[in-house]
Amino acid sequence: MTDPHSGAWWSRAVFYQAYPRSFRDSDGDGVGDLDGVTAGLDYLARLGVDALWLNPVMVSPMADHGYDVADPRDVDPLFGGLEALDRLVDAAHARGIKVTMDLVPNHTSSQHPWFAAALAAGPGSAQRERYVFRDGKGPGGVHPPNNWISVFGGPAWTRIVEPDGNPGQWYLHLFDSEQPDLNWDNPEVFDDLEKTLRFWLERGVDGFRIDVAHGMAKPAGLPDMGDPDLPMLALAENDPRFNQDGVHDIHRGIRTVLNDHPDAVTVGEIWVFDNEDFAKYLRPDELHLGFNFRLVRADFDAAEIREAIENSLAAADLAGSPPTWTLANHDVDREVSRYGGGPAGLARARAMALVMLALPGVVFVYNGEELGLPNVDLPDEVLQDPTWERSGRTVRGRDGCRVPMPWSGDAPPYGFSTSADTWLPMPEDWAGLTVAAQDGVDSSTLELFRRAIEIRHGRGDLGAGIEWLTAADGVVGFRGPDGVACLLNAGAGDAELPAGEVLLASGPLTGGALPVDTAVWIR
Repeated sequence: MTDPHSGAWWSRAVFYQAYPRSFRDSDGDGVGDLDGVTAGLDYLARLGVDALWLNPVMVSPMADHGYDVADPRDVDPLFGGLEALDRLVDAAHARGIKVTMDLVPNHTSSQHPWFAAALAAGPGSAQRERYVFRDGKGPGGVHPPNNWISVFGGPAWTRIVEPDGNPGQWYLHLFDSEQPDLNWDNPEVFDDLEKTLRFWLERGVDGFRIDVAHGMAKPAGLPDMGDPDLPMLALAENDPRFNQDGVHDIHRGIRTVLNDHPDAVTVGEIWVFDNEDFAKYLRPDELHLGFNFRLVRADFDAAEIREAIENSLAAADLAGSPPTWTLANHDVDREVSRYGGGPAGLARARAMALVMLALPGVVFVYNGEELGLPNVDLPDEVLQDPTWERSGRTVRGRDGCRVPMPWSGDAPPYGFSTSADTWLPMPEDWAGLTVAAQDGVDSSTLELFRRAIEIRHGRGDLGAGIEWLTAADGVVGFRGPDGVACLLNAGAGDAELPAGEVLLASGPLTGGALPVDTAVWIR
C-alpha cells in the first residue's frame, strides 16, 4: 500500500531513546541529566539519528524513576530544571535532531497536588473524582474493590486512612502504590493533559512517546480479572485493566491538540497483540505511530523473526501507518543477553540490528544498544526498580538494562560521570565497550551502527513493504524496493551467500558463505 505519511519527518526516522539518568552526567552527582544529553549531541549526530526520545524528566519523587509525575509541566532539578531542557531542544534542533518527550497520562505521583487534595477532601468529593477511589468489599470495606493486580506485583489497590483517622476507601494503581491511576471519565483530567501538551509543544518539543497508551480507560463497574495470577509485567487476553474502547476517545482528544502543531508526532506504547486492535490506535484521528513489540519478543530463530516481521507489517498495513521496529528499551533485557550472552549473544544482536535497520518504517535504538552492551547482573542491595520490592524480592526488575553508558577510560565510571558513585554501579569489564574504545574501529558495534544508519538514510524511501526471498532453513531473507537484500543466518551451519555487492555485514564473511549468527546487506 502507499504510505499516507511518507512526507512526514517521522515516517522513516531513526529515533534514539536516551534514558537521561543513564546517558551522561554533567554535574558529578552520579545521575545522568539533560545537560549530559546535550553534551552527547555531537555523538548522536555522528551516529546519524533523526530524533531523540527522552524518558521522563518531569518533577517526580522518582519512585519509578520519573514515571510517577508530581508536576507534568516542569523539569526535575535532578535533570537540570526547565532551562536545561530548553538548552537541549535548541542544541538538538541546531543539529537537525528532533526532540520527543515521554508523557505519562495513565497516572500521577502520589505526591501530585491533586492526590494530596483527594486524600484530604474525603469520600465523594470532587477532588477524589480525579482518581479511581472505591469503597472496599466485606465487613467495614476490609477487602479491595476487585481482584486486580498491579503490573509491578501485588494488589492494584491500596487502602487509605481518612481525614478522621479511620480506615477508608481504596485507590487504584495499576503500577506502584505511589502511582495512583487517574479517572479518565472526569473531564478535568483531559483538560489538565491538554495544558501539559500545549506547554511542551510551545517550548519547541517535537512530540511525545505516550506511556501505557493502551491504558487510561477503565471498564464500567471494574469487573474482576479472569486470571489474577499473571506473572509481573504481563497482560492477559481480554484483560479488563487495559485496551478498553474508551481509550480511543482519549487519543482522539490528544490528536486534536497535536493537529495545532502539524509537524509534531505521537508514538504510543501499545502492548496489544491482536492486529485489528493494534490498528485502532493508529486511525487517522488517533496516534501517528505505535510501538510494535513483536520483534522484541521474538527469539533468535528464523521462523520467529520472519513471523514477527510479517505480523508487524500486516498491523501497519491495516492501520495505514508506518511500521515501527525496536529490539531494546528500558523495560526489557538487552538483546545481547536475550540472545544468549557472550560472543554469540553479541554476534546475534549485531545481526539483528542489520535486520531491523533494513526494514521500512521507523526504528528506535536504545542508548547503549549501539555499543553492544549486555544486561548487568546487579547485586541485590543496589536494585531500585519497584518490581523488586513489590514481588517480595523475587523478580529482579529492569535495572540491569538501565546501567549508565560507558564513554571512555578503563574503569568505572568510564567517563559517564566524575563520580565513581553512579546511580547504578557499572561493571569492571566494560573498558572494551566504551565509546572511545569503539570509535573508528571498523569491526566495532558502534561503527556497524553508524555505517548501517548511514546506508539506511542513503537508500531513501524504503516503501511500506518488503519482498521475501527464498532461503535455506534457518535463514531469513528479504529485499527492499531499491533491490537491497538483507539475509540473516540463524541456522546451525554456513549458508550460501548470493551474488551481488556486499554493502555491510554484521561479522566476517568467509569463502562466499554467510556464517551462523551473521547478517548481510547485498545489492
